[in-house]
Amino acid sequence: MKRSLRIDVWFDLICPWCLIGHRHLETALQTWHATNPGVLADVHWHSVQLLPDVPPQGWPFAAFYVQRLGSEAAVKARQAQVLAAAQAAGVTIRFDRIQTFPNSAAAHHLYQQSRQWLTADAYNGLLCELFAAYFEHGRDLNSPEVLMALGRSAGVPQSELQQCLEGVQPPAPCNVPGVPFFLFNQRQGLSGAQPPKVLLAAMAQA
Repeated sequence: MKRSLRIDVWFDLICPWCLIGHRHLETALQTWHATNPGVLADVHWHSVQLLPDVPPQGWPFAAFYVQRLGSEAAVKARQAQVLAAAQAAGVTIRFDRIQTFPNSAAAHHLYQQSRQWLTADAYNGLLCELFAAYFEHGRDLNSPEVLMALGRSAGVPQSELQQCLEGVQPPAPCNVPGVPFFLFNQRQGLSGAQPPKVLLAAMAQA
């Protein structure tokens, strides 16, 4: 009988560090499965909406970050930091393609509801496609057309997909210190886009 390791991850789809953290976890899990064949890693993704007050039409991406960070120079410095971390992790981020900072409630609702209709691989694939739609292709994650296309591609039944996007509920508030946040076996917590070796050490300790 296999033992199990529960991994809970809190994330927001519009947070670049969550994209990087997702890739780091995938890398860590590849090593984990190879070195711990008797332990099943069971990953649970929990939606967090960092900025629930974003209007349905979103905010202009560039202007939002200038206001948030104080200057264009500060934005360039922060983006350079993120891009360097993304490149090291092997993920693509194209800030130059992102025009809108979206309200992420509908995208999170689609993702969480889709678990009941998709296989584990398809469910994780949908998460990857949601990240890629925003960070790689600059698509608006509050667009019904974008979400319909992503849901259909993942394999969500058309009738269920329509109802899902018509009944959007925002993610429930949570008390994690920030995202991404990892919790291993409900006792070993890590905050931030930690590198794979740090995640592996926490997994082994848990």
